[in-house]
Amino acid sequence: HIENWTGLQTLRDVDMELYTGLQRLTIMNCNLRVIQARAFAQNPHLRYINLSKNPLSTLSWQLFQHLQLSELRLDGVVFDCGCDIRWIQLWQQRGEAGLHTQQLSCRNGASKMRLHSMYIHNCDLPEISVSHSSVLVMEGDNVTVSCNGSGSPLPEVDWTVSGLNSINTHLSNVYWPNIHSINLTLFNISRDDNNFQLTCIAENVVGMTNSSIQLNVQFPPVILRLAEPEQRLHTCIEFTVRGYPHPKLRWFYKQKEVMQNDYIRTEMDFYQDYLEGCLTFQNPTHINNGNYTLEASNPLGTVTKTVYGHFLMEPGIIDEDVVELVTTPSGSDSSRPDEDTFGVSIAVGLAGFACVLLLVLFVLINKYGRRSKFGMKGKTTQIV
Repeated sequence: HIENWTGLQTLRDVDMELYTGLQRLTIMNCNLRVIQARAFAQNPHLRYINLSKNPLSTLSWQLFQHLQLSELRLDGVVFDCGCDIRWIQLWQQRGEAGLHTQQLSCRNGASKMRLHSMYIHNCDLPEISVSHSSVLVMEGDNVTVSCNGSGSPLPEVDWTVSGLNSINTHLSNVYWPNIHSINLTLFNISRDDNNFQLTCIAENVVGMTNSSIQLNVQFPPVILRLAEPEQRLHTCIEFTVRGYPHPKLRWFYKQKEVMQNDYIRTEMDFYQDYLEGCLTFQNPTHINNGNYTLEASNPLGTVTKTVYGHFLMEPGIIDEDVVELVTTPSGSDSSRPDEDTFGVSIAVGLAGFACVLLLVLFVLINKYGRRSKFGMKGKTTQIV
């Protein structure tokens, strides 16, 4: 919030570039006269701008074209009447950015008038027309589309091709006094440009209009992914196919087409020219083991790809991996025979020691037990 700072006459992009997260800006009664064209280029989050009571003579709509303004306050600003501020009048009429709630004025020579009463001859939004609404081409073709922008002042016209993969050239022609035409030629069109929106823009000081042509590129199908079965909610052979027109899919098992039913069915989604989904199995058994071939076809070609589906072992057949685990000790178990021998030796030693101990105890008991029996001391009775 800046107010009553008379030294601020020009607002530049370098003044604003540090405030990238700024959402509200107030510069009020600050003797501001000029706002440079890219002043708000680094402030995409601006929603509220208040420029009230500044001596601005003009203001360009292009300052705000990349902003989502909810409110633009211009109270007390007296512009010079002219085509340059016609856009403010149009915004006011459409109720944009809260301008319809403000009493705006402009200076026409020595007099002042309400902005909504201003009339400027030959000062309107450009009109635009394109040669097609959509074009259908084959991959590798060349094509030319044209765009005409008309209006007064004479608009600048161009095609926006950011993100386009195909090689392209622009040819511009001006037909005075008020038509600007531009041709766009695409060479060796790429499948990656399928569904691309070719947008033509015409703009002048009053504002901007645009029109688009959808580019539809046909190409034969290709199977980008075919995975082995994976257990999910149901068992799934996942696939990704690309082609335009969208290819028809068929599955084959043991040279016969798979008939779709409640237990085996195809589930897929479409995204532009991609088809992604699963051949889904409900409770498959060993009977379903085997090669599964996916066929994708459209009018431009057919492609196939095969994957082996293993679901369960056939009853009565022993898995070789299991046999190997049982009969061939792994490296970590290779010392087990030595460990068993050592354990047996300890057991035998303990048993021998126990026998010797029992024998010694038996001898001691036998020896000292008898002495105790015949040599006991105590009261005796003499027999006479």
